[in-house]
Amino acid sequence: MIWDQLTSNQIAGLDKGIPVLLPVSATEQHGAHLPLATDRIIGEHFLYTLNNRINPNMLILPSVGIGCSDHHMDFEGTLTLSHHTFSLVAKEIIESVLHHGFYKIILFNSHGGNQGIAQVILEELGYKYRHAHFVSVTWWVLVREALMNISETGVGGTGHACELETSVIEFAAGHLVDKDQIRKGANEPTFKWAEGDMLHGSHATSYRTMKAATSNGIFGDPTKASLQKGKRITESVVKAMEALITDLLIMDKK
Repeated sequence: MIWDQLTSNQIAGLDKGIPVLLPVSATEQHGAHLPLATDRIIGEHFLYTLNNRINPNMLILPSVGIGCSDHHMDFEGTLTLSHHTFSLVAKEIIESVLHHGFYKIILFNSHGGNQGIAQVILEELGYKYRHAHFVSVTWWVLVREALMNISETGVGGTGHACELETSVIEFAAGHLVDKDQIRKGANEPTFKWAEGDMLHGSHATSYRTMKAATSNGIFGDPTKASLQKGKRITESVVKAMEALITDLLIMDKK
């Protein structure tokens, strides 16, 4: 179910034990071939596909479509919120949901720059509202093993506007992909212990702006993207989220 497509009376009549999902994403550059809304489109695509399968066992809130994107601000069109502002927005939306009696909340993230503050939000709300249950999910982390079997580009191939994101957009909103502009990322090397991407974690982290990491705004290799991969990625994420939501639905019955 979609939160803002229901009436107030319909919300009031729902089982308060169903999970409520808050999609959080970003509005930022994704190279010359993908739209600024890429992260939001991807997150909503996964959740709306899931909703079509398991409605009425979940509620999807309106997306927070601007995230923490300071590191992309060297590229035109990027919008950003500070960590403090993003945290306040997300927490106050969630607290509104708690006020209405729901108590199983999933923060569903589709932007790398939101991961750190999402964990902080989880810990702050979890401590404050002991009766509730909070989960933070970043889609590529949730299904990393499955994505390793789908990806062909290896280490450094799946970072930003890459094989994975381009494949999902081709499947979800193919008309928004400018295929004539697809290029390999201009990945710039860093310390060996800091090298990593969506699927291959680094041993330690070192801050770099996206412009320092890649001059063309692409980190990875979107030339290996395909609609078929997008379909497989979607199926993997939706299947994993369905299992996660099922666990939350039955947790009170154990």
